[in-house]
Amino acid sequence: MEATREIYWNVGHGVVWPMYLLGLIALGVCTWGFWQRLPVYRQGKSLNRLDRLPERIFLMLRQMLAQTRVLRVLDPGFLHALFFWGFGLLFVGTLLVMAQADFSQPLLGIVFLKGGFYRLFSLVLDLAGLVALLMLGGLLVRRFFVRPEGLETNRDDYVLHGLLFAILATGFVVEGVRMAATEIGKNPELARFSPVGLLVGHLFTGMSAAGLSLTHKVLWWVHLFLAIGFVAAIPFTKLRHIFTTSANYLFADLGPRGAIATIDLEDESAEQFGAAKVTDLTWKDIFDADACTSCKRCQDRCPAYATDKPLSPMKLVKQVGELAFTKPQANLVETATEEALWSCTTCRACQEICPAGVEHVNKILEMRRNLTLMEGSFPGDEVRTAIGNIEVNGNPFGLAYAGRGEWAEGLEVSVVSGESDVEILYFVGCYASFDKRNREIAKSFVRICNAAGVRVGILGKEEKCCGEPARKLGNEYLYQMVATENIEAIKASGVRKIVTTCPHCFNTLGRDYRDMGLDVEVEHYSTYIGGLIKDNRLQINPAGFEFTYHDSCYLGRYKDIVAEPRQVLEAAGGRITEMARSGYESFCCGAGGGRILAEERLGHRINEERVKMAEATGVPLLVSNCPFCLTMFEDGIKTGECEGRLKALDLAEIIAERIGG
Repeated sequence: MEATREIYWNVGHGVVWPMYLLGLIALGVCTWGFWQRLPVYRQGKSLNRLDRLPERIFLMLRQMLAQTRVLRVLDPGFLHALFFWGFGLLFVGTLLVMAQADFSQPLLGIVFLKGGFYRLFSLVLDLAGLVALLMLGGLLVRRFFVRPEGLETNRDDYVLHGLLFAILATGFVVEGVRMAATEIGKNPELARFSPVGLLVGHLFTGMSAAGLSLTHKVLWWVHLFLAIGFVAAIPFTKLRHIFTTSANYLFADLGPRGAIATIDLEDESAEQFGAAKVTDLTWKDIFDADACTSCKRCQDRCPAYATDKPLSPMKLVKQVGELAFTKPQANLVETATEEALWSCTTCRACQEICPAGVEHVNKILEMRRNLTLMEGSFPGDEVRTAIGNIEVNGNPFGLAYAGRGEWAEGLEVSVVSGESDVEILYFVGCYASFDKRNREIAKSFVRICNAAGVRVGILGKEEKCCGEPARKLGNEYLYQMVATENIEAIKASGVRKIVTTCPHCFNTLGRDYRDMGLDVEVEHYSTYIGGLIKDNRLQINPAGFEFTYHDSCYLGRYKDIVAEPRQVLEAAGGRITEMARSGYESFCCGAGGGRILAEERLGHRINEERVKMAEATGVPLLVSNCPFCLTMFEDGIKTGECEGRLKALDLAEIIAERIGG
């Protein structure tokens, strides 16, 4: 007997037209539901997210079909991915059945679901359905019985789990009843290729033929209506993320990571800077709320939330969506609260882990711009003072700008003025220029360069704060003022390469200054030193040491520089013990987003939390590559009572101690 089956067994081909009619109605309802949401998205400002379309389509298909973003967290990502693949195979199988039964066979007489292919088809779909059912059960247990702290559950979750379970369960029962009537006793060899259906079918083998027929017919229609209801419900429930999350992959920001729109401060027609209302954000910011699945991954990785501050990235995204659909003219900042907005360290941990491609950070920065530029608000008086110092003296400490290059006295370094023949321009930054502890990093870096025969130049008193802390606090005016002065000084020097020891300066000069006309190569000192070692320009005398390494947010997540600093430290003789949170999962030191200028008054201290992670490794040395991080760690070691057990050093200090002959 040939391996195949009658597609519309027991219900007849007469069901085709009502089935397709119901399907079209469901698709119409689904389309209408999304159409109703479009005007809400359009309330936001315009933004081009359809450039480089072929690349976008490829990224969308890869992330959607391979579930790459979902699988960044194996629990529950593994459950979700397997459910998606299982359910997806069932959908493909349904399309193949429709293709044969309704098109190829009646129109062309072609039957392809037969023989070996049909056996494989039956086995794959049965196993796919089983996997989908088991994974749905796992997700159900996680959400309703062992619910992680912070995971929100509402009516949608009950409806969705119930609907999906009913679709899968009735599908297997319909199959089992059909097999009890047509295969188990008559074609047992074929029945083995539908193992789940075979198991279910044995429950019905004692029924009469009439009973099997009636049961099958009723459940077939129930299964159909459940599937139709599923399609119709998509835009009105959390199921909408099937489309919105996939679309969000298409609308991903393909620009430099962490880029912020540069405001035209000369635009006299502008009446608003930053976001005071939802309508001041972009359409993508509003769309993000529909793509969000409330999985709380962003919240779990937020250093502010982890230290009891009033910021939940997930909650903030949902607040944007709620206002967009209910009160678009309401005060967005009051809804989010200033305390929550100022708590953000802009570490991007939320965006890095988000399976839906939601962009959290720039929403916060736009609201901060409104607070600073329109309302003159700051996180505290100490920040207001630091901002004033940058404006007057070019640094947040209020020290005379003329002393900016004093740290370099006695070192082989040139203060460039006009055209210069130095190999690199070292953009020192405020902390390495004025902070006593961080001056040692600047000196160590210059000694390393000198040992490698690199001619180093600095701007001296012509260098100003790069403006990054002020910009991340919303003060675009001050940022552009100091950026303009720095760019003029850099261009006047004629240098072709800039190296920084500060990841914040590195990002700002290498990415943000390009919007203002600076086109010079910029490199972080960790990769620059690695290049000197690789090219045999720098000789190292390795000396063994145990250490743990902190990935600066602005180097790791912002610039994908994770392995290179570790390689440099290992070349110096280091043996690393990783912290619980490292690499792209690194936990912020607490200084980003301009927080280096602000007192930490809410919750407990982020730097102490990170220091505890370092101490838990059992090694005596915490190595960083950022002046902000080093400052925070040395403070955290003191206030966290880790003195004597843990010491913080910069990468440059370790390499400088091991310079060879």
